[in-house]
Amino acid sequence: MARYTGPKDRLSRRENFDLFGSGSKLTRLSVPPGIHGPRGARRGSQYSRQLREKQKVKRLYGLMERQFKNYIKTASKAKGNTGEMFLSLLERRLDNVLYRLGFAPSRPAARQLVSHRHVLVNGKKLNIPSYSVKIEDTISLSAKAIEIPHIKKLVIEEDYKLPDWLERKAVVGKIVRFPKKDDVSEPISEQDIVEFYSR
Repeated sequence: MARYTGPKDRLSRRENFDLFGSGSKLTRLSVPPGIHGPRGARRGSQYSRQLREKQKVKRLYGLMERQFKNYIKTASKAKGNTGEMFLSLLERRLDNVLYRLGFAPSRPAARQLVSHRHVLVNGKKLNIPSYSVKIEDTISLSAKAIEIPHIKKLVIEEDYKLPDWLERKAVVGKIVRFPKKDDVSEPISEQDIVEFYSR
């Protein structure tokens, strides 16, 4: 599956939001990228606001346009609120679940762990980052992955705040229920994204 491999700070600056968890390493967040900098900023329209929100969420979860659009289509066919179903589908991706469990420092790092076959779902190795987890699924790391220094450091961290829809014991996580909008820690306006695609 295709993924973005270009400069990441540029994307964070475009969305005025730390997309990849760079923290203090990310400089000039409030200045948009490009040669013109802040002088190129214009008053935003409704369309530009919706577009920026769509781009922010797409980049936050590390998706390409077609994959992102497919999640919207799936959510619109499901029963209930389209926006909330859409967020639930994104949160249930295997790479995101690893990140939420605290097994990886960022979503790109979690995606790499999955791609390199370091993740077991219900005891079976899985290398599909977009795999949608189900209730009662157990997610664990391989013995080789636990020996990676920065993963070992994350696993022994005790003060990590876990979302309510997940349970974790040592290097094993479990899906208790499907995620809701309140479980998403990042500020996301899913209604703007739904409206963008319903034009």
